[in-house]
Amino acid sequence: MSFLTAEWRKLVLANYEVDPETLRSSVPAGTELDLWDGSCLVSLVGFMFLNTRLMGIPIPFHTRFEEINLRFYVRYRDGGKWKRGVVFIREIVSKPALTFVANRVYGERYVTMPTRHNWSETAVNQEIEYSWNCRGEWQKLSVNAKNHSRPILAGTEEEFIAEHYWGYTQARPDTTFEYEVVHPRWETYPVDSFDIRVDFEKVYGKAFAALHRSSPVSVMLAEGSQIAVEKKRKLPIGF
Repeated sequence: MSFLTAEWRKLVLANYEVDPETLRSSVPAGTELDLWDGSCLVSLVGFMFLNTRLMGIPIPFHTRFEEINLRFYVRYRDGGKWKRGVVFIREIVSKPALTFVANRVYGERYVTMPTRHNWSETAVNQEIEYSWNCRGEWQKLSVNAKNHSRPILAGTEEEFIAEHYWGYTQARPDTTFEYEVVHPRWETYPVDSFDIRVDFEKVYGKAFAALHRSSPVSVMLAEGSQIAVEKKRKLPIGF
């Protein structure tokens, strides 16, 4: 049985180029930074968890909620095969119980803040917005997009960003855990405009302060799907 099942819906992904040295100390043991066309990217992601179940059981008042995270990309050599995965710098949710479970069981970096969202859709377009309150100041990530989806093409930046099926967490300097995220290939919507109002230093620390003055290299809106998070395993580092 999967550890967690849910739907991830309406994922807004704003992608920024950063100096790889910004992330070196956060790369889990046994993995290495995964670059897109020579560029090191981080992604600010907002989306909805829907129909969430833990070990098949819906937890009252914890089945529907927003998540906003900042993540980067790594890869792990498993035998003769590369696995492409993500590492989270910080994950924001509004439920303290979710923060406790994710941090305790999976060694993630969840924090609890007030969150909210707004979805406004017509037959032609849609506006998707996620907001969170960090120490008294509301932050915002939103897009205006067409309302017809398209497949993600092979070999594109969209594929690099969206098609990751592994998560890696660094429990200790010499200990890394891996978990699989199972979902079908997603579709995306053409983005017409975006509005990002985030104090990156306040939310994510001094290492990411420069993002406040940067423009994203791309912004995406993915529809998402049903997902399943499988149980973690410890990487056999050194063997």
